[in-house]
Amino acid sequence: MFINSDYPKRENLQADCENCFGLCCTALPFAASADFAIDKEAGKPCPNLQADFRCNIHKSLRQKGFKGCTVFDCFGAGQKVSQLTFEGIDWRESPEIAKNMFQVFPIMQQLHEMLWYLTEALALKVTHSIHKELNITIDKTKQLTMLDANSLIEIDIPSHRANVNSLLLQTSELVRKEVLQLKDSKKRTKIDHRGADLMGANLRGANLIGANLRGAFLIAADLRNADLRFADLIGTDFRDANLSGADFTGSIFLTQVQLNSAKGDVHTKLPSVLTIPTHWSV
Repeated sequence: MFINSDYPKRENLQADCENCFGLCCTALPFAASADFAIDKEAGKPCPNLQADFRCNIHKSLRQKGFKGCTVFDCFGAGQKVSQLTFEGIDWRESPEIAKNMFQVFPIMQQLHEMLWYLTEALALKVTHSIHKELNITIDKTKQLTMLDANSLIEIDIPSHRANVNSLLLQTSELVRKEVLQLKDSKKRTKIDHRGADLMGANLRGANLIGANLRGAFLIAADLRNADLRFADLIGTDFRDANLSGADFTGSIFLTQVQLNSAKGDVHTKLPSVLTIPTHWSV
């Protein structure tokens, strides 16, 4: 009912670490915490980064205290910056480009994340009334990703994000409005928990169909067997939330990063483009 089978594919918005110069392990900073075992400055290579840009503890990141690495997604920005923006030039072999490359990477990551959401919005038949605007914004965002390094650094990301967010909000309203009109055994009401503090909340089995959970804090919440079909989940914080048996069918703007930060099991129902994280119980 909601999905357009002819929607644009998102293969280029998925990380390809084989064609990246370890940018997430170098360009970004992190602080010692529950997610990272050590402090690391921006632009400084992680001590676990090998000469071939592979991680020497990749298979045991969680056990070694680097859970944060397992929940990061560049949405394909790493290989774009490495192979297109800088034409395959390695920052280790050409250290004079390192500073620019590390500045460009987080900008490209944001642009690719926006493309991920916009492409998902365009895939929905229910958004047909704004398909023209979505296509225009997708094309403009793609053009920005093709700029040279200096031009990328000058992009006004907050302004562009505001324009993108306007379309994503319209998408959310269209999806949730149509869901409220569906007929089934469950009572449908408009649920708005945008930005709500629901940390540790007991929402086991909750009816959250079509709920607005944009930016909500659901850290360590109990969402076992909750019904989140067609909910708007952009920016929802699911860290350590229990999603076992929850139903995310038709939910919008859910990402692999959010799932990777949570707990769940094989009974959790996900949108087809997402997969059950390897650390979830089976």
